[in-house]
Amino acid sequence: MKTLIGIVITLVLLGVALVWTYRKDRKSTATARVVTVYCAAGMKKPAEAIAADYREEYGVQVNFQFGGTVALLSQIENAPRGDLFIAADEHAIGLARKKGLIEETLPLAHQYPVIAVQAGNPKNVLGFEDLFRDDLRVAVGNKETASIGKATRAVLGERWEELLAKVAVTKTTVMELAADLSFGAVDAAVIWNSTVPQFNKLEAVEVEHFTAHKDKVTVSVLKASGASASALKFARYLNAPGKGSAVFSEMKFEAIAGDEWAEKPVLVLYSGGVNRPAVSETLKEFAKREGVTVDTMFNGCGVLCAAMQAMNDTSNPRFPDAYYACDLCFVPPVEESFPEAVMLTQTVIGIAVPKGNPKNIRTLADLGGPELKVGINNAQQSTLGFMTAGMLKQSALEEAVRRNVRAEVPTADLLINQIRTGSLDAVVVYEVNYKLAEEYLDFIRIDHEGARAVQPFAVRVDSPRRLLGARLLAFMQKNRARFEASGFTWIEDQKPVKSSELEIPPWLLKPTKP
Repeated sequence: MKTLIGIVITLVLLGVALVWTYRKDRKSTATARVVTVYCAAGMKKPAEAIAADYREEYGVQVNFQFGGTVALLSQIENAPRGDLFIAADEHAIGLARKKGLIEETLPLAHQYPVIAVQAGNPKNVLGFEDLFRDDLRVAVGNKETASIGKATRAVLGERWEELLAKVAVTKTTVMELAADLSFGAVDAAVIWNSTVPQFNKLEAVEVEHFTAHKDKVTVSVLKASGASASALKFARYLNAPGKGSAVFSEMKFEAIAGDEWAEKPVLVLYSGGVNRPAVSETLKEFAKREGVTVDTMFNGCGVLCAAMQAMNDTSNPRFPDAYYACDLCFVPPVEESFPEAVMLTQTVIGIAVPKGNPKNIRTLADLGGPELKVGINNAQQSTLGFMTAGMLKQSALEEAVRRNVRAEVPTADLLINQIRTGSLDAVVVYEVNYKLAEEYLDFIRIDHEGARAVQPFAVRVDSPRRLLGARLLAFMQKNRARFEASGFTWIEDQKPVKSSELEIPPWLLKPTKP
């Protein structure tokens, strides 16, 4: 009997341990069966409908707290908890970001203010000036708590105080305004165009001055969320075509379609080999946070461009969604798919030699000296090889140096391995390649205006995972310190640049196409 009791106790304890382990693991892998959302009141109907579909498909419960956008933001700030924040205007998101309350933001829809009236427009409201009529009972949103109140104040400008002095009532949410109008408590209310179709007894009077003021409805991951992958999965569902985006459209919102829906998306990234040391851990962290797979191909950019050109079809599932090149000169060959790029980092090109520089190499010209074994990258396969060939040709050193070339490989890391084994006397590499073995090597910077590579990041224009690619870029930008620790120099001005307008040095204007 005692033995039986002992077995039972052991099983109970094991069960408790397993439950605890499951809970601990669930949090550590950022998954959850419940997602908590702070949601602007005007989004209540579509948000609840989308959540019902999501629960049916994936068994995840979505709990909402509804209110005015500004009021919700205050709650989030005072008691940080929950997973997502659906806001009715971008100003609130700017404040939330400034306060450090949110992380990723995804767009959902556009909306703009209208003058809502009862069906049939019994008071014959025709435009902006009618709001100031003495015989019209008008309701507006509270500018301190409701996005529609702030928007109304913005479009009215100097006349806001004039209108506020004669309104019948102000409300804290747009749904309260619409309800008052529907019940006949007021004759007109300034609400969102997207709110009107949610009430059978209302119609909209569109005013040109108002329609020009478009606000974006967004969903943001709260910094307080302990389950980022679950939060982002529902956020992606909210704006996915055929999923949440379709519901917004059905309810007369100007939906902004997001990425093609996949329960666990696969983002294909092509990256130049030089970027691997700085980006590898960042890619792992990004994939874990998002609950996605980042399928990365590292290689020389000549090889990567050749692969894209050979496929010649972006519908091919292996065609990259994003491209992180070794240098900007290898973006123009694929500019049709990547018409815009952001310059992230740069690194210099130089000559790596064994510690102590036994061959006394000081300049690029020294690589043409007697009895030297030199290693370079292949110009057809890599950015570094292409740039090295360009510098040698422009400096009239191509013939002299090529006589000493004993290794011509696709990536610089192979050259580093060869010089460390003693099979080469000098190799032309990026400074970041040398940094990985600086304990064993010395580095001589090449005195040439072309001895600098700039690393651009681009998202494919027709990728079904464009937003995911953009979030990867943002995640990389947040990890600046990791790039600098790897030997890259950060580029401060990271505004997008048109690929067709990139300034390529004269000797690099036409990359060789394999």
